[in-house]
Amino acid sequence: MSVATARAARKPFSLSLVRVVMYALLLVLAIFYLLPIYVLLVTSFKSFAEVARSTPWQIPTLPTLADYTAAFSALAPSFVNTVLLVVPATLISALLGSLNGYVLAKWRFRGANVVFTLLLFGMFIPYQSILLPLVLTLERVGLYGTIPGLILTHIVYGIPITTLIFRNYYATVPGEMIEAARMDGASIFNVYRYVMFPLSIPGFVVVMIWQFTSIWNEFLFAVTITSGDQAPITVALNGLAGSLQQNYGIQMAGALLTALPPLVIYIVLGRYFIRGLLAGSLKG
Repeated sequence: MSVATARAARKPFSLSLVRVVMYALLLVLAIFYLLPIYVLLVTSFKSFAEVARSTPWQIPTLPTLADYTAAFSALAPSFVNTVLLVVPATLISALLGSLNGYVLAKWRFRGANVVFTLLLFGMFIPYQSILLPLVLTLERVGLYGTIPGLILTHIVYGIPITTLIFRNYYATVPGEMIEAARMDGASIFNVYRYVMFPLSIPGFVVVMIWQFTSIWNEFLFAVTITSGDQAPITVALNGLAGSLQQNYGIQMAGALLTALPPLVIYIVLGRYFIRGLLAGSLKG
């Protein structure tokens, strides 16, 4: 056997070995990443007595849904509050971001880059640094402690990221389409309504998935601005852990119920999220 033949025979073996090692490493990382989810699942199906006498890794001997029933009863009112919060906040912030991105991308005006930079600056302001002025402002306008106040907060805080996504998306739309619509007599609003909006559906999918999951999972604004019967589900979930005698089964069941809607959104619409990101980055 020649040297060249021996090298050719060793090359597929080396590639196979590298692939096996890579997949093994990915499998180990996946197991490590999913381990907390496994503990959450098995604990949520255990009774209080079984949680006390078993390790977190053990599968329940007598699975029960009692913890889910108790968690759902405790979280149901806050679940409704969260839906009332997430739906309008997501829709309004997406629409405002779309309009901002359209104007900043296709209707250039003096100082547009400065305005865009100032909008982006809002993405990097920590939540903690604006809590006091936020609370004072909401108190002055009579929205502190209410769901509408929390909706307004998420709309304002969501404008920078939604504007960025839509501006980058609209920048890839050929300018000839805008010029053709203007030559036909379309106003700035009609260009958006009949040309840009239909083209931006993938961008809306990306923004709405992003905003939905971000607002649903947010805790700091929720616990600061609302309380009691106005609190969203993340605040109510934190309340499940506030008793002196910890019932980890109910807490795990509540955590799973709280995480379920964003998880379903990503499972069902995840491929559209990726397609929307790629469409905005590769179109044109």
